[in-house]
Amino acid sequence: MRAAGFVYPYLPYRLDELHLDTAAVSAVLALWGAGWFTGQLLCGWLADRVGRRATLVSAMGVAAVSFPLLAEAHTPLALGVAAAVSGLVYDAPRPIVSALVADTVPDEPGRARITGWRHFAVNLGAATTGLVGGALAEPVGISVLFWCNAVVCAAFAVVALRVVPPPSSGHYLGNGAHRQAFTDPLLWLASLLILIPVAALFSILPMMMAQDGLPPTAYGWTQAASAAAVIGLSPLLNPWLVRRARRTTPMVGLLSTSGIILGAGMGSAGLASSTVGYGVAAVLAVPGEIIAFVAATDVLNRIAPPPSRGVYAGIWGTTLAAAVLCAPALGGWALALGGHHLVALTTLMTGLLGAALCLPLAALLHRPSRASA
Repeated sequence: MRAAGFVYPYLPYRLDELHLDTAAVSAVLALWGAGWFTGQLLCGWLADRVGRRATLVSAMGVAAVSFPLLAEAHTPLALGVAAAVSGLVYDAPRPIVSALVADTVPDEPGRARITGWRHFAVNLGAATTGLVGGALAEPVGISVLFWCNAVVCAAFAVVALRVVPPPSSGHYLGNGAHRQAFTDPLLWLASLLILIPVAALFSILPMMMAQDGLPPTAYGWTQAASAAAVIGLSPLLNPWLVRRARRTTPMVGLLSTSGIILGAGMGSAGLASSTVGYGVAAVLAVPGEIIAFVAATDVLNRIAPPPSRGVYAGIWGTTLAAAVLCAPALGGWALALGGHHLVALTTLMTGLLGAALCLPLAALLHRPSRASA
């Protein structure tokens, strides 16, 4: 799925081909972001209410239709509608598959192992997307890439229909369990702050590199360095994280640690001025990124009642979408007000604040009947 995920990274290029004005481009991209944010929660809720398989198959079916519409639309209105719908389902598998893993794998070490390798696969796929898309965009066109993404989504829907089991009778509960998911704001706020440095790799970093006069190819090298670090470090960190998951306590401490690593790693980019320096900053943040995704999933698995696993995973997915929206706004403000050094300080403080907010989260696990409600 990620290797063919061309729609999101190449949407700005598609809009540029149409020679739209800045306001129209901004509106279409904002509608995509709003769809992504809403889709995480909606798909998680539907996964609990109507079933994992039905939601996953339906979402991928919608993607298979909406991506070609985005490829062929030309007017701002049509592009906006297609972008909103496409954003809604682009990352739909994230909360649904997370709930499926929690449903079908009974032990925490097994769940941590799968989560770690999922993150590895997503990054390997993202790296492939950049390489393949960059090579094919000019000879075949952006629209063809969008169609390819749609075909893969359709194939994924067929696979999901065949391999994901239907829900057992009485498996899903009502809204009471779902409302409980919104009573843990510390977890969502901590996750948002910790993920902002992750999103900074795709937003703040290119802004700073452009100010330093570095070409787009230099930013491509930092992306390649980050992906290579994930691919190289995941086989080393994943077994350790699996061993940590055998403990009876959740990975709240590791989630806090990931915030420190991410804040310091991406914050160091504010002190860089060369391609090598920015690449080193991206690599330094990678261990924190790997730990964050595994640790957050471990916490979710332990606190989410089984009937609300989709909603919990969906809300966590919205924190990633929100981080993608917040990171460029925060980075742009810091750049305008104090330059690269303020970006460094702001990114570091964001990670540290997220780490600090993790400290009270252990109390969530001591609530009576929390995970079995």
